[in-house]
Amino acid sequence: MRPSTALLTDHYELTMLQAALAAGTAQRRSVFELFGRRLPQGRRYGVVAGVGRALDALEEFRFDDEVLETLRDVVDEPTLSWLADYRFSGDIWGYAEGETYFPYSPLAVVEGTFAEAVVLETLLLSIYNHDSAIASAASRMTLVAGERPCIEMGSRRTHEEAAVAAARAAYIAGFASSSNLMARQRYGVPTAGTSAHSFTLLHDTEEDAFRAQIASQGRGTTLLVDTYDVAEAVRRGVEIAGPELGAVRLDSGDLGVVAREVRAQLDALGAHRTRIIVTSDLDEYAIAALAAAPVDGYGVGTQLVTGSGHPTSGFVYKLVAREGDDGEMVSVAKRSKDKISIGGRKYALRRRSTAGVAQAEVVGIGTMPLDDGDDRPLLVPLVRDGKVVGRESLDAARERHRRSVAELPRAVQAMSAGDPAIPTVHLPE
Repeated sequence: MRPSTALLTDHYELTMLQAALAAGTAQRRSVFELFGRRLPQGRRYGVVAGVGRALDALEEFRFDDEVLETLRDVVDEPTLSWLADYRFSGDIWGYAEGETYFPYSPLAVVEGTFAEAVVLETLLLSIYNHDSAIASAASRMTLVAGERPCIEMGSRRTHEEAAVAAARAAYIAGFASSSNLMARQRYGVPTAGTSAHSFTLLHDTEEDAFRAQIASQGRGTTLLVDTYDVAEAVRRGVEIAGPELGAVRLDSGDLGVVAREVRAQLDALGAHRTRIIVTSDLDEYAIAALAAAPVDGYGVGTQLVTGSGHPTSGFVYKLVAREGDDGEMVSVAKRSKDKISIGGRKYALRRRSTAGVAQAEVVGIGTMPLDDGDDRPLLVPLVRDGKVVGRESLDAARERHRRSVAELPRAVQAMSAGDPAIPTVHLPE
C-alpha cells in the first residue's frame, strides 16, 4: 500500500474545514476551479502536466491512524472523526495531460461538497504548478529543436522527487529520454547516458578511458571529448571505434563554433554518421541559436528543471460556485485587485478555423459554448463519483501535446516575448 498523501497540504485547509463543519456549511455543494490568471511573462502558451500524478495522489489522499495522530493538536475531535472517513466522492473534469492552455483556461473543475473539495487545494496546486512549468519550458525547447532530440538531464540540479516529476513532464512535452532512472522505473520514461568527465580522469590516459568505454558499451557509444583537447579526443575516438562511433558530446566552449570544427573533422576522418550531442546550460534560446550548427541532439539540465526562468505556473484554486440557502447553485468570485476570479462552473473549447488552426480559447460560464463544427472540446472526465476514470499512458499525453502545439498559430514558434497565441473569450461576458 502506498503512503498517504493527506499531509501534502497546508495547515489552513484543515482549520477552514473545522470551521465549516462547526458552522454547518461544510456539506454545501461546491465547484472549485484550478486556473492561471496569466501566462509567465512573454510566453505564448503553456502546457498542462501532472494530471496523472495528481490522480495517483488523489487515490492515496486518506487520513489513516498515523496521519490523524499528527493532526491531534491541529484540529478538534469532530474534525478528526470526519477526516477518518474521508473519501473524495465528487467529480473532476479537466484539461487532459499534454494539452496547451492559456490565461483563465479552466484546467481542473472540482465538484463536490465544500469539505471534500477544499482539502485538495494544496495537493493539486503543488503538482500542477510544478509539472506544468517544466512541461511548458520543455515544449519551447522541443519546438525550436525540431527533429533533433532533446535529452533531460537535470536531476542533480533539483530536489530528488522534483527530478522524477520533471523527467516525466519533459517526456510528455517531447523530450526523447531522461537520465533519471527512477523516472524509468516509476513512469516508463526512456533513459540514456554514457559517461562523465570523472570517468576520463579516472584513467591514466584519455585513450585508456575511451577503450574501456567502447569495450563495455560498444562502438555506438557517445564519447565525451572535451576533458582535455577536443580535436585530439575526436581523432583518438574515431581511431579506436572506427567510423561506427555513435556520437561525441561537447560540454563546453562556444558550442556552435566547436560543433562546426568537430563536424568537419569527423567527416574528414570518414565518420560521417557519428553524431554530435551538445550540453552545457542550454535553454530554448541557446537551442534556437544552434539551429544552423551541425548538432544532432541536445542535453538539457538546469534550465529545464527550473522552468527556464519560470519555476511555477502561477495556478490558483478558487471556489467559483456553491449551494445557496435555497438549494440552488450560486456563482461566487474573488474581486481583489489584480487577483480576480470569474464565478460560475466553466466549460471550454478550442475555437479553430476551417483549416484547423486555433483561433481562441472559448470558456462558457454555466453552459458549454456552441461548437461551430471545427472546434474541439477541452474538458474531459478525470474523476467520476470519486473514482478515477481519466488515467492514460504517457504516450497518449505525448501525442496530444504534439497535436495541440501543431494546431496553434505559427507565432508560437517565435522565442521573442509576446502575447498569448490566442485570446481567451468568456461566454456570456
